Amino acid sequence: MITIEQIEMNHPFYGQEQDLRNRILLRPIGLPDHSWEMDDHKAWHFVAVENDNVVGCVILVPLNNGQAQLKQMAVETTYQSKGIGRLLVGALLAFAKEQRLKEIVCHAQDTAIPFYIKNGFEIYDEPFVEVGVPHHHMRIAL
Repeated sequence: MITIEQIEMNHPFYGQEQDLRNRILLRPIGLPDHSWEMDDHKAWHFVAVENDNVVGCVILVPLNNGQAQLKQMAVETTYQSKGIGRLLVGALLAFAKEQRLKEIVCHAQDTAIPFYIKNGFEIYDEPFVEVGVPHHHMRIAL
């Protein structure tokens, strides 16, 4: 059974979260391990866990004016398309509402746009390139 947990950086699952992000997000596009952890210290971390193994993760970084940014969403390759991303986003959005945030934004790769639209996000602003990959600005009002 998969559970979603909110963790801190000192939690034993944090190392697994880092490894998952490195393998799924960074290495495939040629970025060095740990190169996108600059917001980890101020972010809320959510992990999907099965049998003490992290199989998915996402962070939520507080911004200004009731806004936060969903970042670094990754799901283990063999677990993709099984609803884990939906569970992570659901937990993140429920937490954001508890925190009385007004809006969640994210930078979505072209391939992820249908996923975010299914989860209530909308595209806004112009497309852009981040780390050499086409992205769109997306948001959801809470």
